[in-house]
Amino acid sequence: MALTIRERRLPQLHISLDLPSCAGAFRYPNPPVAAPASTSAAAARAGEFRVSDFDRVAVLGRGNGGAVYKVAHRRTSAVYALKVLHGGDPGAAAAEADVLRRADSPHVVRCHSILPAATSSGDVALLLELVDGGSLASVMARAGAFPEAALAEVAAQALSGLACLHARRVVHRDIKPANLLVSTVGEVKIADFGIAKVLSRAGDHCTAYEGTAAYMSPERFDSERHADPFAADVWSLGVTILELLMGRYPLLPAGQKPTWAALMCAICFGELPSLPDDVASPDLRAFLAACLHKDYTKRASVAQLLAHRFVAGRGVAASKLALRRLVAGA
Repeated sequence: MALTIRERRLPQLHISLDLPSCAGAFRYPNPPVAAPASTSAAAARAGEFRVSDFDRVAVLGRGNGGAVYKVAHRRTSAVYALKVLHGGDPGAAAAEADVLRRADSPHVVRCHSILPAATSSGDVALLLELVDGGSLASVMARAGAFPEAALAEVAAQALSGLACLHARRVVHRDIKPANLLVSTVGEVKIADFGIAKVLSRAGDHCTAYEGTAAYMSPERFDSERHADPFAADVWSLGVTILELLMGRYPLLPAGQKPTWAALMCAICFGELPSLPDDVASPDLRAFLAACLHKDYTKRASVAQLLAHRFVAGRGVAASKLALRRLVAGA
């Protein structure tokens, strides 16, 4: 459960599940369809994809804005994730698909097509790559705190995805454990671009007061402040890594109700939790400090974090194995 802010000023708090509603006002053309290898070329053509072509296998997540289903193509048996936006704006769906199309990265979820729903409700659906291990939030709920080796792999892959997005001037604005998916082979992918923004030119800012409050950076609580928008994604990733390390949300005492006021005070004025040597190595503590500097001008960039000893100095084989075992429940 997370508090999600959807207003620019004097926001009303509401509870959001892993699938926040999408926001967007711009219309973009449909992205070209890229089907998985198991799907025939004929079935991959955009004109042949309809919601009615798929059987729902399982519910992957629900929220106020819609639901995500595991679906199977009836003719080819290829499996996908189908994100249905209830009463969704086709322009908003196209905007989210356009963001995904820009990101040619193995660490960003791929969008295959935009599908009109079969009902008259106005629903719109995105046909997405299926990531079979679930979200990092679900893995943590099942397995508890992550070992440091697995955290290094999560950080490395998430940073690689962010590097691709930021190079294309895309700001995610809602990085959190629920929006980082992981496969059973240990591939981490950034998902849910409902409030992502494409910056049209250098110097653009993100002043909209949107996102999940618990993972917002200090500067984002001031909607009039013109800060580096990419630095906010770094903060959110830092909170995510710290949460996975501790096995719970880290910036409030255990059991404290996450009201907007409590979160704002903790994020803007509170101290980071102390991490003793038996909980985190010096490299991990330094990495978290670089992500979670309250002054965004002193926060590390994605490129600097990719070169950080905690990430660049990890044993790649061992860290990947640790993540795979965690996802598998071994």
